Amino acid sequence: MRRITRRTAIATAFGLAATAATAKSSRRTQFKIGVPDWSLDLGANPDAFAMAKRIGFDGLQVSFGRLLVNGKLPLDNPDLIAQYLKLSAANGMPIDGTCVDRLHMDVLKSDKAAPRWVSDGIRLTKALNSQVLLLPFFGRGQLKTQAEMNYVADALRELGPEAAKAGVILGLEDTVSAPENVAIMERSKSDAVKVYYDVGNSNAAGYDPVSEIRWLGRERICQIHLKDTGAWLGEGIIRYPPLIRAIQDIRFSGYANIEMDPRPGQIESDMKKNLDYVRNLETS
Repeated sequence: MRRITRRTAIATAFGLAATAATAKSSRRTQFKIGVPDWSLDLGANPDAFAMAKRIGFDGLQVSFGRLLVNGKLPLDNPDLIAQYLKLSAANGMPIDGTCVDRLHMDVLKSDKAAPRWVSDGIRLTKALNSQVLLLPFFGRGQLKTQAEMNYVADALRELGPEAAKAGVILGLEDTVSAPENVAIMERSKSDAVKVYYDVGNSNAAGYDPVSEIRWLGRERICQIHLKDTGAWLGEGIIRYPPLIRAIQDIRFSGYANIEMDPRPGQIESDMKKNLDYVRNLETS
């Protein structure tokens, strides 16, 4: 039997501690923290760049607006696109993703106009030098039946090649389970279709976000929405410490956007508190 000297024991202990410290450090900066413009009460408003910078976010998720302007999405304007790109550069605030929120009105599961808005959203997302386009499925557009999920998957099969050519990921934000989302992805037959995982929506639908994030893994998740039922993250019913660990453990390196409803007149302070909370969990 090999005799373990005090020097060997100390070296072994130091090595284990260093390994643990390295592993812990490797988790600290794996994902970036952004914010949707609508959570700043500045949906489809370029003023969101300056506010996001003041608060300290890493990126801004931009919505295209719901009410059409001359038959087009409100941001479907070359001058506005140029303004957004200029403000993004001036504030050092990347456009981490976009949202075709018109799909709240013309829903993808049934309305004939919806694929056009997704197609326009793909073009606009590329023009904004972004890569993730959120497709919402809520309200009248909520996915409730297998037939509706199949319909959406078939529509995405048609849109997938266009998205892939543009280098854009179509993110499914909905209230169905992780396996059901994966079934939609697989039926679409497109690597450009992924899950936009919203922890609040999944929790409200009866699913465990921690388990689903671990099951989906980083390859199936394009972006994440962080939200809670309280006034601030961590004060509601979602277990945030294990949630952040799960995001880190799958080595997710994209954006997690904090989607909360701050109090009127307290937007910057409330969102700063939420941002600090997540960053503290990242490094704890």
